[in-house]
Amino acid sequence: MSTANESRQAKVIGELRVFIKKVLSDPTVAVKCVEVARKHRGKPDAHQLIADEISASTTVRIPENWSEADKMFLEILDDVLDDEEALY
Repeated sequence: MSTANESRQAKVIGELRVFIKKVLSDPTVAVKCVEVARKHRGKPDAHQLIADEISASTTVRIPENWSEADKMFLEILDDVLDDEEALY
């Protein structure tokens, strides 16, 4: 693996570690993130709306310019909602 890839991967892992710590220290964060994602699902620019509201209403900050970890988090929210829909 190249040094650039290793550096990028380390950055993503670091960002995800910070997020996981926030979720574990305040379990309401995960619930709120899923509620926000559910609210905006299917809307034009849903990921941007989700990112903006999560940043405004929780301790999770998703910057204007998304990192790979931010994109991964938004995709995981989609996966959670897909799984939720599959149950019904």
